[in-house]
Amino acid sequence: VQVPEGFTAVMSATSWEKQKDNTFVFKMSQPIPSYLIALAVGDIVSADVGPRSRVWAEPCLIEAARKEYDGVIEEFLAVGERLFGPYVWGRYDILFMPPSFPFGGMENPCLTFVTPCLLAGDRSLVDVIIHEISHSWFGNLVTNATWGEFWLNEGFTMYAQRRISTEIYGSAYTCLEAATGRALLRQHMDNTGEDHPLNKLRVVIEPGLWGVPVLPQPAGGSGGRRGAVLCSLPSLGRFGGAGDILGEGTGCLGSHARCRVHKTHPSSPFLTAGFEFDRWLNTPGWPPYLPDLSPGEQLMKPADELAELWAADGLNMEVIEAVDITAWRTYQLVYFLDQVLQKSPLPEGNVERLSKMYPKISKAQNAELRLRWCQIVLKNNLEAEYSKVKDFLHSQ
Repeated sequence: VQVPEGFTAVMSATSWEKQKDNTFVFKMSQPIPSYLIALAVGDIVSADVGPRSRVWAEPCLIEAARKEYDGVIEEFLAVGERLFGPYVWGRYDILFMPPSFPFGGMENPCLTFVTPCLLAGDRSLVDVIIHEISHSWFGNLVTNATWGEFWLNEGFTMYAQRRISTEIYGSAYTCLEAATGRALLRQHMDNTGEDHPLNKLRVVIEPGLWGVPVLPQPAGGSGGRRGAVLCSLPSLGRFGGAGDILGEGTGCLGSHARCRVHKTHPSSPFLTAGFEFDRWLNTPGWPPYLPDLSPGEQLMKPADELAELWAADGLNMEVIEAVDITAWRTYQLVYFLDQVLQKSPLPEGNVERLSKMYPKISKAQNAELRLRWCQIVLKNNLEAEYSKVKDFLHSQ
């Protein structure tokens, strides 16, 4: 690839070199499907953040990216290897895209593309990368044979993400994060209707269903449903786990092929009433079973109780002020805001007082907090803070 002088090209490849005339030569030694081939060209530089990882970004962002991810990625990779086997791709680099990039991340092998929203400044969103790293085994090493079986790709990746997160952060934090995802899934299904044809595991891809002639892959809205069901399997019956999926090497998965969650085994979850295999795959709606998130209660209960206090007609400020949220991690704050949003609109004046009391939330630069605060502002018609919504929309 020859690019203009002063520009750099990067690609989802295992090796690359720069030659004369600003020509970049790339080699991908692993077989990959076409959707994982990615190339970026621009005024970008890099910084090492681990023995096999570097971050790429525009010069104005590179130092922030280095500080945010220095030493972090190698820990995620090492835990993934311990759980799921060798990381076969050599390097794991991250490219921070412009703010217009419309996804959290895209798991291009060797070079994940991510949103700059992940540069929160306090490492509070670095664990989002665990999902993209998990795709190194589920989605990149093996992938769905057709887009109708996309649940295999995202579902097992969510399962792997939860396993890695539990190893590093503990079950309480992982369950809290999962509860946040469940709230998004509930919001998605409320917006689309549970019976929408996309709200099932196996999706029929055909013209007209999506409102456009062709879409290369299902949107991420129901990905949480896939993850929710797969994370239930170990507790419901015989599920050999990653070894059953990866043992046969690189290739494609079909829902009846290498995924050895047996329909007929005596302890199979698919013999549980209401969880029959065909219904599990082909019926839209809320998952028939959900993972047990009770280990997260120690983090969720204080947030639930505080949200209840702020939703009351008469605010009990003495009790509210006794709750110290300064030590709450980002996903605990996110969970709290999700509960406030569900209860909105709040009684008149409550959101204004909440905004003044928690500048950590109402003036946050963290994209996850900003998003939810903007939704609360709109749901409660808080015109004094509409400018924050405008600023957020202009920046992302």
